[in-house]
Amino acid sequence: MTSTYKIAVSLPKLVADRARRAVRKGHAASVSAYVTEALEHKLKLDELSTLLTEMLAESGGPLGAAERRAADRALAPTPKPRRRRG
Repeated sequence: MTSTYKIAVSLPKLVADRARRAVRKGHAASVSAYVTEALEHKLKLDELSTLLTEMLAESGGPLGAAERRAADRALAPTPKPRRRRG
């Protein structure tokens, strides 16, 4: 069984209302579960951001403008050929 700790968190009214609404719609079992899921997601994003920063430092830093344009061109979707109407 996972240990849990009870803490008090102040939220803007709108955020709290929306979290309660999400629970009523069945998106989470409770507001606590909803907040836990949101925090876990944020922690993963922070870890990925740290990893990306480390990888960029090891590879020479972020892409320059020309490198970014080349990457955008390489990753752009290929347009579908148009059908001829006959």
